[in-house]
Amino acid sequence: MKLVIDMGNTLTKVAVFNKTEMVDFISIDKLSPEMINKLLATYPDVKTGIMASVQHVEADLIRSISSKISLLQLDASTPLPFKNRYITKDSLGYDRVAAISGAIDIYPNNNLLVINAGTCLTYDLITAENAYLGGGISPGIRMRFKSLHAFTSKLPFIEPNDELKTDLVGADTEKSIMSGVLNGILSEVDGIIDRYKRKFPGLKTIVSGGDYKYFDRNLKNNIFATPNIVLKGLNCIHNFNEKE
Repeated sequence: MKLVIDMGNTLTKVAVFNKTEMVDFISIDKLSPEMINKLLATYPDVKTGIMASVQHVEADLIRSISSKISLLQLDASTPLPFKNRYITKDSLGYDRVAAISGAIDIYPNNNLLVINAGTCLTYDLITAENAYLGGGISPGIRMRFKSLHAFTSKLPFIEPNDELKTDLVGADTEKSIMSGVLNGILSEVDGIIDRYKRKFPGLKTIVSGGDYKYFDRNLKNNIFATPNIVLKGLNCIHNFNEKE
């Protein structure tokens, strides 16, 4: 069994895997040594783990985890289960690397577009030859609502949730913001998928991330929606490195 830790921009997600099966999962604002100790006490068979972070990680937390299990910290030098054609590898987010790895495990030997809908909306393209070419980054749903509030003097902040829905024509200011953000982001994603499909035949699209349910319900394109692809991808990277 292994411990898998994904420290994102907003939340930290921790899972316990038994080979390829996720047997436990927690999502928290901040990870502490006490939380890790409690999880390891529940699963004494956990001997190894992997951590990826897009934020600064306290040295004490690393030392605490490493004193109990063999911990692989994902970085630019970590061997990956795909050919990385990205030019600036050092600046490629580890969440994107993990999502790519998870997608390949779901649909091997296919042209794949991986959309991770979290703080940011990321697009990542993997060819049927197992080569990662790059993709795109744009603001996520919450970031779009926040920016309208932050950069104007009168527009309110709207708190997004899983039940968000909107009409095309907003009859008041709040509904106009909802229409602009939600219809806009759907049009963006559907349009991007269409453009990738034209360029990469037989393309399959995977959507994951904290806001994946919104896109699963509302996109015109056929997609495979799955939560926690980053955790699943980190598990794949860990397994790949165990074989190396």
